[in-house]
Amino acid sequence: MSESISGKVAIVTGGTRGIGRAICERLLAEGARVALCGRTPEAVDRAVEELARAHSGAEVAGQAADVSRLEDVERFFRFVDERLGPVQILINNAGVGIFGSVADLSPDQWHRVISLNLNGPYYCSHQALQRFRNGNGGYIINISSLAGKNAFAGGAAYNASKSGLNAFSEATMLDHRYDDVRVSYIM
Repeated sequence: MSESISGKVAIVTGGTRGIGRAICERLLAEGARVALCGRTPEAVDRAVEELARAHSGAEVAGQAADVSRLEDVERFFRFVDERLGPVQILINNAGVGIFGSVADLSPDQWHRVISLNLNGPYYCSHQALQRFRNGNGGYIINISSLAGKNAFAGGAAYNASKSGLNAFSEATMLDHRYDDVRVSYIM
């Protein structure tokens, strides 16, 4: 028997387009109350408006946030608390791929990939877990990649970030498996 997500509060990072947008669509179709973030206010406002129009009566909210910045994540989670209530489902989807050989990849490019793809899920999971402890547990789903398991030329930063995300997911699951928290990652 599967558990209904109807009425649960779900956060989707990077929910304005692509995979994140499709995840928001499905969550709303299943009756979840959805909060999304993206990097620009314009993209967030457009996504929220379009999702609300497509899913009449559904609760959807959004705020611009760069999940590689701790202060943005803290602000976004406070926004969700006030607007929809405590999160019960976190989907860490926001990510970036910058590709090039290690010799050609700049330190700024390396840091951008690691910060968004690895620090972002940590910051968001840390915030969600604080709320899960005050409620009835929750779910964390990290959107990873087969690149976390299968390295390829030009993918050093991306491969490292996704491999780290896989290990982070497994460790988080082990840390919180008795706290009624379920952690998964999708490659």
